[in-house]
Amino acid sequence: MSSIPGTPSQGRHPTDRRVLFATGIGNFMEWFDFAVYGFFAVSIGKTFFPTGNATTSLLSTLAVYGIAFLMRPAGGLFFGSIGDRLGRRKSLSLAVVMMGTATALIAVLPSYAAAGLVSPVLLVLLRAVQGFSAGGEWTGSAAFIIENAPANRRGVAASIVPATAALAVAAGAGTALIINTVMSADAVDSWGWRLPFLAAFPMTIVGLYMRLKLEETPVFREMQESGTVEVAPLKGVARRDLRSLGIAFALASITVLGFYYLATYVTTFLTVTVEMHRVDALAVVATGALLYGFLCPLAGVASDHVGRRPISLAGGAGLAMIAIPAFMLMATGRPMLAVIGIVLFGVFEAMHNVTTTVMLIELFPPDVRATGSATGYNLGAALIAGPGPVIAAALAAAYPGTAAPAAYVVLAAVVATAVLWRWLPETRWREIGLGDPSTSGKKDTEVTR
Repeated sequence: MSSIPGTPSQGRHPTDRRVLFATGIGNFMEWFDFAVYGFFAVSIGKTFFPTGNATTSLLSTLAVYGIAFLMRPAGGLFFGSIGDRLGRRKSLSLAVVMMGTATALIAVLPSYAAAGLVSPVLLVLLRAVQGFSAGGEWTGSAAFIIENAPANRRGVAASIVPATAALAVAAGAGTALIINTVMSADAVDSWGWRLPFLAAFPMTIVGLYMRLKLEETPVFREMQESGTVEVAPLKGVARRDLRSLGIAFALASITVLGFYYLATYVTTFLTVTVEMHRVDALAVVATGALLYGFLCPLAGVASDHVGRRPISLAGGAGLAMIAIPAFMLMATGRPMLAVIGIVLFGVFEAMHNVTTTVMLIELFPPDVRATGSATGYNLGAALIAGPGPVIAAALAAAYPGTAAPAAYVVLAAVVATAVLWRWLPETRWREIGLGDPSTSGKKDTEVTR
């Protein structure tokens, strides 16, 4: 496994407001979009897939949701290559523009009644663009923040990425709650669902402005000065870092699947399967997402003090054990018990998500970091997490009133955690730049058992 030493982040605090805001707003927008798509899945299904059968319409909508996942690996390769060859900042700036433009255009798409088959085709194309751009957002944001963070605080710095995603889910749920409260059901299905997508346009402008004002990361600047920028990063990953790529795939399989259950499917489960009142369900999800967001920095602090490996393995094993009980609590239809279920699920998801975010950066050397982390992460997202919403909805339809949808999370967590138990190294003190004195002398433990 390749490792180039150093993290040139001394003197720069991980809570630098410009860095956090500029990276956070793009990540917020990505997950706000994905969340509101899930929150309004029923309305979107009626608009673009009016089959006359509610379950078929919902499954069609969730299938389109999954298409975005399939585009993520291609986006990861594209934006990862830009990040390694031209700079982290340029990659993030382009990603936020593509994501914001596609999201805003969804808001003005014609319905099936107005445009026929053209309508769902355009929706599929825009969702593909969103997935493509999302392929570079998460790992790109993580690389930018972590390469600016001191070595002993990389875990808590990395927690900003999943925490902003949680805030986006809470904001999306809150927005959907307001819309469903002040508008009639017919108005929501007709045009109300479009309003959150329109919010992408101003966020895109602000996000682009902030990212263009940032300096390039110290790691990439040092690579430029030393002439170590990789001209063919994908070949570099294939030549030197296939093991890290496999580990990143296993990490993402649990992390992304678990988060998408929290971010989107829980609302569908509560409203369609459990038949909880939509306003109550949205309030439950907003509350659960906020509490999950507060858990992320705690997981980051723990990983900085205890290590990435034990926190990650505990998170994966915990999800395997708690997913079904958590969904059983949600299946009661009682809002308080549903919140408890989400929080129990969120404790272990936060542990795994935060450590995955920081390890994706620590696993790869700087010259191929953006490409390697984005490729491994997005392959796991596409192949394992991508089918998740459809599989969950199908299990819920086959076994109504049960916690059956959680079975897929349990399966993924068991298999991936077993693989990680054997191959996952401890990366807490691994040097991530070119000769950083702040980590010299620390032991880069390659624990695999």
